[in-house]
Amino acid sequence: MTLKFFDNLSRNFIELRNDKDEYNVIIKVKNEKSFIAHSNVLKCRSPYFRKELKNITPNENNIKIITRPNISDEILDIILKYIYGGIIDLKNVEAKFMFDLMIAANEFEIEELTKKLENLLIEIKSSWLKSHFSLVYRSIFSENNFKDLEKFCNDIVTKYPNLVFDTEDFNSLHESALVSLLERDDLQLEEIVIWEYIIKWGIAQNFTLPVDLKEWTNENFTTLKTTLQQCLPLIRYFHISGIDVLKKIKPYKKILDKQLWNDLKQHLMAPDEPVESIILSPRTILVPELPTRTAFSTIITYEHVAEISSWIDRKSSTYSLTSIPYEFQLILRGSVNGFAPQTFWDTCHGLPRTVVIMKVKGTDEILGGYNPLVWDANTSGRWNKTDDSFIFSLKNGNIQNSILSRVKFRDYAIYNNVKTNHKTYGLNFGSSLYMYSPSSNFTVENYSVRNGNTGYYERITAGDCSIVDYEVFKVIKKTS
Repeated sequence: MTLKFFDNLSRNFIELRNDKDEYNVIIKVKNEKSFIAHSNVLKCRSPYFRKELKNITPNENNIKIITRPNISDEILDIILKYIYGGIIDLKNVEAKFMFDLMIAANEFEIEELTKKLENLLIEIKSSWLKSHFSLVYRSIFSENNFKDLEKFCNDIVTKYPNLVFDTEDFNSLHESALVSLLERDDLQLEEIVIWEYIIKWGIAQNFTLPVDLKEWTNENFTTLKTTLQQCLPLIRYFHISGIDVLKKIKPYKKILDKQLWNDLKQHLMAPDEPVESIILSPRTILVPELPTRTAFSTIITYEHVAEISSWIDRKSSTYSLTSIPYEFQLILRGSVNGFAPQTFWDTCHGLPRTVVIMKVKGTDEILGGYNPLVWDANTSGRWNKTDDSFIFSLKNGNIQNSILSRVKFRDYAIYNNVKTNHKTYGLNFGSSLYMYSPSSNFTVENYSVRNGNTGYYERITAGDCSIVDYEVFKVIKKTS
């Protein structure tokens, strides 16, 4: 029989941590705060501390001092609680703190804690990981210890390569991250596009290479070949068209093995003849998992949600599908709840942060607006002020580009109609975009949506129109 008394053991070691008489280690962190510790405990629990303490000479008081200016006192406090007592309290801890704690645990080579935090992030903080994708992706590849997170991220990148390949800091991508993507059979990029990206990345690692390829020497090509030695074998050369081989690969043929280049030329002329080089299988094209329209809308797509979300946050570029920070919760659909103006006021009264979407009859036009304020059905007719409202026209079908029109005069951003007008008037964005129906049915009049030229917003469509349906969504910030 084996009896285990871990609770008391943990409690006693936590008490030992506060023993100010027998400590022989001081750890200094980011804000100069110091923590006392015991070398024997640290060495038993962390390979990092075992190696670090071995190389530190104690001071005149026989104290060894470790300085870690990149670690916060909050993080180290939790790390030491784990080292001494084996206990971590993550109640009310934000995702970013948990992520930083994981990175620190990895630096201290505490494998058990690192792995547990990695799995918790994936299981319960996946939305935060997606919305902070760039930070996460570049952090985990600096070390080779986050295999589950690497797979989590690469599963996303293979479907949405622009998350990595089209970013401004693509050239600073860690080599192991690039290699891990090239190894994937399901990377959703044309092979010649992948080739162009790795050439771009390889050149960026060697700033001394001439800009003009005509000026390159054999030594320059050797430099590039050496830089890309892990990447080049992962390209599916035999699945690239002849014209692309001629125009985009041939200029860099000197970085390829001679046998591969000869086999590639032979394959283009006689594709059924055997070659000596290994022919990798083509990458698989995935069937899109996302439906054409969102599950909660018959009008807009996920791409539209991403675009509107980026406008809400005043982003210069559109959010990717995996990093949208908002949920659009449907609260009204005309074809379900009815097209009477009164229905709008009854449903939307008191609701802040709403997006209205309108599908124009007989065209591909989708019009709408964002109101960060509440719709108020109990006023005697009042303008509400905001700098953050906007109206828009979305790209759809034959309409190639979206149009965004932010409010120009904040004092006249949103108008809440007097109650006596609720039978005929619906939403109103500065009288530049509003809904009106004397018949109390937005689908009857040919002018139920008015695009007035008030100057409070820029015009987004040619003129008045009728709708076939409209939807109102409450915009909710996703939680971590």
